[in-house]
Amino acid sequence: MKNIFIVVLAIATLVSCEQPLKTGFIDNSEVINNYQEKLDVEAKYKAKIEAFQKRTDSTSKAFQLEAQEFQLKAQGLSEDEAQKQYQTLSQKQQVLQQRIQFEEQQIQQGSQVEIDSLISKVKAFVADYGKENGYTYIFGSNEGGSVMYGAKENEVTQIILDALNADYKKD
Repeated sequence: MKNIFIVVLAIATLVSCEQPLKTGFIDNSEVINNYQEKLDVEAKYKAKIEAFQKRTDSTSKAFQLEAQEFQLKAQGLSEDEAQKQYQTLSQKQQVLQQRIQFEEQQIQQGSQVEIDSLISKVKAFVADYGKENGYTYIFGSNEGGSVMYGAKENEVTQIILDALNADYKKD
């Protein structure tokens, strides 16, 4: 009986001497949306989309003019000749639409790859930051509610964001 009491006392002593867990949390959306590299990626793709839209508008206008010219000429052509030119025009429109769709997909895929890479980079940065600064846990808060409540003094969103942006500026 005496031995059990000593073991319980020893365990209680060890548990009470244990250091408290250092935890923090970040607002995932705020970190990602205000990370300078993400803002730069968005600006890059915005410029690509604007250039794409200008090319698409220009090509579409040229095709519309060609279609209008065909309509005017079609009245003076034989039915067979008009049908042949109409098929040629339809094929040209199809190729144009496919090219536009392909380029759109390329822009979307490129953007998604960069954003996914950026999110992985942020996660790795937060993990390294946590290790280097003695955190046991750094939780992520989001709209889904993974952190329903956190004491304001445990929020490290701005600290992480500042460190992340400083690290980005070094590159």
